Amino acid sequence: MGSTPRYRPLAFGVTRAVLREGPGGVAYLRADQDLQPHAARMTDRLLHWAETDPGRTFMARREQLADGRTGEWQRVSYGEALQAARRIGQALLDRGLSTDRPVAILSENSLEHALLALGCLYAGIPHTPVSPAYSTISQDYDKLRHVLETVTPGLVFALDAARYGRAIAAAVPADIEVVLGQGTLEGRATTPWAALLATEATPAVDAAMQATGPDTITKFLFTSGSTKLPKAVVNTHGMWCANQQQMRQSMPVLAEEPPVLVDWLPWNHTFGGNHNVGLTIYNGGTLYIDDGKPTPALMNETLRNLREVAPTIYFNVPTGFEAIAHAMKADDRLRSNLLSRVRMFFYSGAALAQPIWDLLHEVQEAEVGERIVMGTGLGMTESSPFAVFVTGPDVKSGHLGLPTAGMELKLVPTEGKVEIRYKGPNITPGYWRAPAETAEHFDEEGFFKTGDAVRFIDPQNIHLGLRFDGRIAEDFKLATGTFVSVGPLRAKIIAAGAPYVQDAVITGLNRREVGALLFVTPKVRQLAGLADDAPLKAVLESALVQAHFQAVVDELAAQATGSANRVARLHLMHEPPSIDKGEVTDKGSINQRAVLKHRDAMVQALHDGQLPFTLQPKDSA
Repeated sequence: MGSTPRYRPLAFGVTRAVLREGPGGVAYLRADQDLQPHAARMTDRLLHWAETDPGRTFMARREQLADGRTGEWQRVSYGEALQAARRIGQALLDRGLSTDRPVAILSENSLEHALLALGCLYAGIPHTPVSPAYSTISQDYDKLRHVLETVTPGLVFALDAARYGRAIAAAVPADIEVVLGQGTLEGRATTPWAALLATEATPAVDAAMQATGPDTITKFLFTSGSTKLPKAVVNTHGMWCANQQQMRQSMPVLAEEPPVLVDWLPWNHTFGGNHNVGLTIYNGGTLYIDDGKPTPALMNETLRNLREVAPTIYFNVPTGFEAIAHAMKADDRLRSNLLSRVRMFFYSGAALAQPIWDLLHEVQEAEVGERIVMGTGLGMTESSPFAVFVTGPDVKSGHLGLPTAGMELKLVPTEGKVEIRYKGPNITPGYWRAPAETAEHFDEEGFFKTGDAVRFIDPQNIHLGLRFDGRIAEDFKLATGTFVSVGPLRAKIIAAGAPYVQDAVITGLNRREVGALLFVTPKVRQLAGLADDAPLKAVLESALVQAHFQAVVDELAAQATGSANRVARLHLMHEPPSIDKGEVTDKGSINQRAVLKHRDAMVQALHDGQLPFTLQPKDSA
């Protein structure tokens, strides 16, 4: 009892920091080591692995069967990937594509998507992976039009004509070439994917690759957008390669053996597209494309893949880890395979609730006699994304760690908190065709203003690193003048409501009390005792669910220390967050500002006592 937990061995590369004081309470924090030499271009790493081990699997994806199921793994080796990149790159050059006329990719992760992106890299032509939701879930296609108007592509790719046809017809101008993986579009000429692959490479494409360098733009990645339309973040070879070397120095496990990933994270996001695809190419790894996702409809596909392929590092978001933790309790094969050789779990996004963390450790200790380190940190699209990483195995919810090598953090007192700002070779030069937005986001010393708030885990020991303290822009004042720190309160509510709460939107700006709108997980249906097909509204308004959350709000009130962290009004949301309104990302993260903006009438009704089924602590007046 009380013994120190035993972890599967994992080295941590950055464990000490250097802090210097600046004027006005500003401080600067960096790792105690320099960034080591690294590749200038991601294509250099592709060439390296294609030459040294051409038969090694680069990527694999299950065959998509006609009945909607998935079959056996289809693989592309590093040698095959290089040859495809040369052919596709030649086809793109033949079309006169360029930075001003790049490639836009509308569809999900696939082998075709990966090879087209490599072809763009090889030819020195940027590409833009677009959120598939903008084409398949959106009803107005406004965000898709915005993306295309911003980057002005010369070629648009979609894997499936049936799935993307409506969006293409609505948003892609008639003079832009459309390449399709399968199918055709009525009334519109299209190019089959096979035509790109059939193009013969010439010395011109190799010359184009040689002409690229660290400043060459690789892609435009769009931010999710909250109260404004998404911005196109410029990504260069230099940023990407520097960040991959930074990851190797903070996470030495990446260089110890070629990593094997089983990964669903979307490539239009920096976590999936830069972090995970990048570490695969840079370190000669293998990425198994997971067509699953942490949703009730698709989670079984993820579990199937994890029963069959054992990753060496496993990435997911909190909802994914929650589903996996519960599944492992009863699934011997899943537990055995997933834990057989994994060196590290890693999550990003919303906070991972402590009960889920504890369950993962419980299952791991029972199966393999040790815990798997849960890595986490802080980063963003503008930082490629890796920036801050934990310094040891004993990680707790909210821990971030220390800056990676080559980066300097500027810690700026702001409105009662401390904002973290970034400077380093992995930071974007700015937003594409948006000079005013770019200027707004960099301070007078050239540090990128993240809007994230942090504090030291232990101010007496800076080497333990930082912990998350919310978003500066999310925090607000009550009518009493009291500041509400949204990030920590959200984490507290999610933990208290686990496993039934996906996220909480905190309300109460200029009001006397704090309120919360809760988005629930599918597990909440288990509380209601209703039929499986009962409407979610009926589930949430059922006596059993209301009673459960009454206990939650009472417990939160009992733990509160003042008005700023006491949830006085709580409402369960039956209407899902809207992708069109920017309320939710592809990864399932809820955007606080967007929800508050678009549901203002509901928020006002909540605080005016006009919203039915609002729960209040029993000790409320």
